[in-house]
Amino acid sequence: MIAKFKAPFTIGRAAICAGLIAVAVPAPAAAQVDNRLQRIEAEIRALQRAVFPGGDERFFEPEITPQQQQQGQTATPQVATSALTDVLARLDAIEQQLARLTAATEVNENALSTLERRVIELEARAVAANPGNTSATQASTGNGSTGVIPVPGEDETVEIAVEEDETEAPAGPTDERLAAVQAIAKPATGDAGDDEYVYGFRLWDAGFYPEAQQQLALYLDSYPEHWRRSYGRNLLGRAFLDAGEPRAAATHFLENYNSDPTGIRAPHSLLYLAESMIALGDTRRACTALAVFGDEYPALAAGELLDQYSGLNGRVDCE
Repeated sequence: MIAKFKAPFTIGRAAICAGLIAVAVPAPAAAQVDNRLQRIEAEIRALQRAVFPGGDERFFEPEITPQQQQQGQTATPQVATSALTDVLARLDAIEQQLARLTAATEVNENALSTLERRVIELEARAVAANPGNTSATQASTGNGSTGVIPVPGEDETVEIAVEEDETEAPAGPTDERLAAVQAIAKPATGDAGDDEYVYGFRLWDAGFYPEAQQQLALYLDSYPEHWRRSYGRNLLGRAFLDAGEPRAAATHFLENYNSDPTGIRAPHSLLYLAESMIALGDTRRACTALAVFGDEYPALAAGELLDQYSGLNGRVDCE
């Protein structure tokens, strides 16, 4: 567990310090120190509200106490000091404690972000290593989900479960369909991986969705590190979505986002994931996917993908 600290500083103590200053020092200096006290007090209160909402001293031991401040000070010869010097020394100690608390908070946030990214990467690798092992996938997610999507502004993650689509095996293609598929030329540019992807794209573009699914799956299996892999996973999901299989499509869209959130087609996959969830009547998970897209890709949400994003938002009622 990552340690958290609370730095209490009450209005009463600030008022007492301000009163002492007003008596012991001239008005301009008293006003300056009083302003510093009020500023530090406001910063500490704001930081406490952000880090420890509803904090209670029964659960969080105070970081700043008079005893700790005295112990932390270096022993110096007893000299006569003015009230202003004493107050300034206390302010310096408070500012040091505030800096420590702020640094600890930043370390905690960075550590949590790193752990979250690591969990997503490990789940994506497990799915990629065992694409057909549904029991292993269920064990890693608890309910058959292929991954998790963090929901902005919430403390927990929402799992988007994608169940296996149990359908009967389709009948074999007709001679006419075989001839039409064979008429689609496979490119030969010298980049074997790119040729496989482009051939799958041509099959999808021609409306041969089952053939495109098979070709794109072959491409991803044969060239897992190819530069078009983000395109391939996204297009494979679209081949299922366009074929009227939104549940299978959602599996590939979610895998594309989880495998590489920075991939060129990861944001597109989130939008198509939302569309798949809408087709399945799952408004909650559709809203989750849209919320993540808007939070992580604001430039695309306001630019290139604005029309698709706005259209999907208009199809669901997200609170």
